[in-house]
Amino acid sequence: MKNEMSVKPVLDESWKQVLQQEFQSDYFLSLKKFLIEEKKRYQVFPPGQHIFSAFNHTPFNTVKAVILGQDPYHGPGQAHGLCFSVNKGVEPPPSLVNIFKELNSDVGSAIPQHGNLEAWANQGVLLLNATLTVRAHQAGSHQRKGWEQFTDAAIMALSEKRNGLVFLLWGNYAQAKEILINKHKHHVLKAPHPSPLSASRGFFGCKHFSLTNHFLTSQGKEIINWAIV
Repeated sequence: MKNEMSVKPVLDESWKQVLQQEFQSDYFLSLKKFLIEEKKRYQVFPPGQHIFSAFNHTPFNTVKAVILGQDPYHGPGQAHGLCFSVNKGVEPPPSLVNIFKELNSDVGSAIPQHGNLEAWANQGVLLLNATLTVRAHQAGSHQRKGWEQFTDAAIMALSEKRNGLVFLLWGNYAQAKEILINKHKHHVLKAPHPSPLSASRGFFGCKHFSLTNHFLTSQGKEIINWAIV
């Protein structure tokens, strides 16, 4: 039986066109070599077919809002290619629990019974981690291998080629990406990270879900239904 990690990742055609130069670059070739060797020795998350899930659920021209994460979850069965999201049947991690608390407080949506955020991604919320893979049980293990350059290119492409997007930057790491965004064309919302270590310092009460919809409405765009069922 073919190992699920050997499945070749497939990228949405619209993103493939936007990012085609990245795939031909030296850093990306080095990244591919690193991942091939890494998978020979370790378990890597998410499974290969889910590495580009954020792009595949949210094609380039459908993006309305962007939520930036840092690293995939590194526990078994958690990561499936969307930042903060976990597969159904997996207990939502603490940061996601706090996201749901703020969602409930902000727009009145019931606390979801699962942590799968595909419903957001399918409506135009790009759920993008800066690093798209991780070694099992070792947070940050694939940082500074080339993924950040690739995802920065995606952010810059959205900033340059699209108009009127909302970027939700939670925590210092995500907020460091603000320099990639043209704030004359797009709306940036910033708050502390939803982690239990910082959520009480301003993530709770930030009202980013309703503010996102308010801005989308002002742009004549359809709002996001944030409810997770």
